Amino acid sequence: MFVPVKFKHKKVFKGRFKTVANKGCNLMFGDYGLKALECFRITSKQIEAVRKVISRSLSKSGKVWISVFPNVPVSKKPSDVRMGKGKGSVDHWVFRVEPGRILFEIGGVTPEVAILALNKASVKLPIKTKIICVEDIIYES
Repeated sequence: MFVPVKFKHKKVFKGRFKTVANKGCNLMFGDYGLKALECFRITSKQIEAVRKVISRSLSKSGKVWISVFPNVPVSKKPSDVRMGKGKGSVDHWVFRVEPGRILFEIGGVTPEVAILALNKASVKLPIKTKIICVEDIIYES
């Protein structure tokens, strides 16, 4: 799983989402990408599951770029604990996704293989996504 090695603050506030992503909204490395259409917090386990599905679908051909990294800690208090006594310990790490953000990129494969891999990957995510190409949008899911 993805967990930061160094971080500035141990615990952070929940925060709010922006309306539209300003950076990370264009393809940088690959020919095909998975673009988010909604706001959500994606966990490190979900990112790892998508990475595994894409790498298995490509079967040693092509390359995968992960454009997101979970850098926000989410704290949780254990069950059956009374109110008060401070904030709970860090439970898991998330990445705040805004609409328009490119999550994953694929390069060096045919369009059929890329669409199949990114379709399988979009099933693993809890948000609506669309598959984009260097030229245009291919498929929405």
